[in-house]
Amino acid sequence: MRDDGTLDDPYAPSGPTADLEDGTSTERTTAASRLRAYVRDLTGRRRAQVALATGVVCCLGLTAVAQVCDEKPGAATRGASLASSELAQRAEQQSAASRGLDRAAAPTATPSATATPSDPDTTAPARKVAPARPTHPAPVAGLDKDQMKNAEAIVRAGRKMGVPRRGLVIAVATAMQESNLYNVASGVLPESQDYPHQGVGWDSDSVGLFQQRSSSGWGPVGQLMDPEFATRQFLTALEQVPGWEQMRLTDAAQAVQVSAFPEYYQQHEGRATRVVDAIVPAGR
Repeated sequence: MRDDGTLDDPYAPSGPTADLEDGTSTERTTAASRLRAYVRDLTGRRRAQVALATGVVCCLGLTAVAQVCDEKPGAATRGASLASSELAQRAEQQSAASRGLDRAAAPTATPSATATPSDPDTTAPARKVAPARPTHPAPVAGLDKDQMKNAEAIVRAGRKMGVPRRGLVIAVATAMQESNLYNVASGVLPESQDYPHQGVGWDSDSVGLFQQRSSSGWGPVGQLMDPEFATRQFLTALEQVPGWEQMRLTDAAQAVQVSAFPEYYQQHEGRATRVVDAIVPAGR
């Protein structure tokens, strides 16, 4: 037992050795505490550094993502702008090329000798224009179609000869008196009936519109049966009458026909004038 009344431990070291061990144990405890404190401090610092580094990495990642997100719309917009610009430029180039082709193609309106078979201007068949059919005026002055057709033949022949309008009226009036404007053959000349005719007369060998006689030198029977030839024969004789244009119609006609009834021609002047006006309107 110690002086302080404490029982001695039979197993505890005694003496100086025990005191030494107690000092050593205290020092070890202090060192361990310091080591643990240092380790805790070091661990805390490392954790703080790791957390800081992690935060920095996260911030950098978010910044990068934000930049990428910000750049994507800009890139898309720039891409769309570039695409639109390129399309507009291509369209302008194509339009310019088209205008260039138009200007280049304009002067070549006439087909050339080296045109290819595919050229529509050279392969297209020429359009056939039907000739205009002559229009026949409706009969006037009590005439029928055959009479009006014969009157047209007289007027047409006279215009070819350049005979004045007065001569055309005299010729139509004379035919009205001589044959009633029908192309008449002769019963005395059966030969005349071999040609187109519109009746048969019996006044000697007189034939045709003007009842001209082949035996008097007016021409062959076959030709006198042609209204145009007969008209030329009459008008040629009329133009040889001095002053015929100033004569009365009946006097001019009688100078050519030498009829037994010279005054009969005059009665047809009004009707003949109407017929000529219907065929050739005034002023033409």
